[in-house]
Order: sequence, then structure tokens, then C-alpha cells
Amino acid sequence: MNHTNQVAEKYIESPYLMLNQVSFSWPCGKKALRNCNFSINSPGLWMLVGANGSGKSTLFKVISGLLKQDSGKVFCKSKPALVFQNPDHHLLLPTCSSDLLLSVPNHLNTETRMQRVQESLEQVGLAEMRSRPIHTLSGGQKQRLAIASAIASNSELLLLDEPTALLDPSSQNSVITTVKQLCSRPNNPLTAIWITHRLEELEHANGVAKMDDGMVHNFESGKKLRQLLHGLAVRRV
Repeated sequence: MNHTNQVAEKYIESPYLMLNQVSFSWPCGKKALRNCNFSINSPGLWMLVGANGSGKSTLFKVISGLLKQDSGKVFCKSKPALVFQNPDHHLLLPTCSSDLLLSVPNHLNTETRMQRVQESLEQVGLAEMRSRPIHTLSGGQKQRLAIASAIASNSELLLLDEPTALLDPSSQNSVITTVKQLCSRPNNPLTAIWITHRLEELEHANGVAKMDDGMVHNFESGKKLRQLLHGLAVRRV
């Protein structure tokens, strides 16, 4: 079997997401991603942790198609949906239902589109807020609405860029609980990749990878990596 067929076969065996030797540089010449290789082979909540400038957000932009890699290949089974750190950058219309309708595929009939909106709200715990003005929602509710928008769009791969960074502890918990439930639902569980700086969030993940200098390390236990990173931080103090 030649190399091309081997790569194609690997892609078939990786039904959710695979990056093969992905690199990206900014126009100034600064290298942001360096030969990134990793795969997500099952639904679940997967996390990336790393310092500012390590390439995490650039990686998400490449996976979502906002940036084109210089080299390498990105394979996604499902259309990815990017959820921003600040939900106000995502939510555009006055009410929950009107905003979600922007994400529902246009080829569906009106009844099906409205049903998709309601189902998406139910899955993030906002079932009673269909007509609620968005400006009256809490930060955590807005972030869950942004996640509902991704669900309504029929995406099965969520890219969450520090989704709890601007939230209070209670809202942080509500968002991470919601995502975990979506990733473990019995029918059609989602795959989510979550960027974080919060070491306490790592233990919620199915696997965690450290990212530095534009490279993604191997996925491992969140508890193990949290202990390692905490120990390194203590030694630096």
C-alpha cells in the first residue's frame, strides 16, 4: 500500500477530527502552528491548555476554516462550529429564537426550523426562554445560547475558545455541565474541543493535551496533567 492510501485509510479510521502535519505562519513570518498532529476518535469533551501565544486560538481558526493552513491536512467529519469567549460577539438578534433561526439550515420548512430552535434550547436548559430578549440573559445563559446556535446549525463538532473566561463560578459550572451532557447524550453525542487556562476544568475532560510553541502534545488524563502543571507553577513561585 502506498503512502497516499495509508493516509486516506487513517482518515477513514478517524471519523471525528484529524490533523496531519498542519503548519501555519502569519504574514510577518511568525510561526503559529508547527506540524500539528492529533486525532479525536470518539465523541466527548477534549481540552487544550497552554499559555497565551501557544497557538490554541489559531488552531481553532484553521480547523473552522477561518484560516488556511500553509501545509498539512485537516479532516473533519462534521462541520465545526466556533463558540467565542465572549458570547456577545456571537449573538446578533434581539430574542433567543430569532437569533437561533439564523443558524438553522434554510432548506428546512418553517415548522421544522421552529422545531429545531426549540429542541436546541431544550438541550442547553433554556427551553422556557424562546421569546426572551437576549439582553436580559446572564453571561452563562448567553454562552449556553451560543452553544444552542451551534446545535441548531447541525454541527457535531464544537470548538469552544475559553467559553468560561468571562463568567462567574456558577455560570462556569452551568456551561461545563451543559457541554458534558451534550457530549454524552445517548443519541448522537457531540464532540467538543475546549480551550482553557483554568486547571480545575481539566478533570472534566475525556482527555487533555498541552499546547506550546505551536505544537500539540499527546492527549492524557486531565487529572494527571493538572497535577503536573500545578506542580510546575508551584515550583516557579
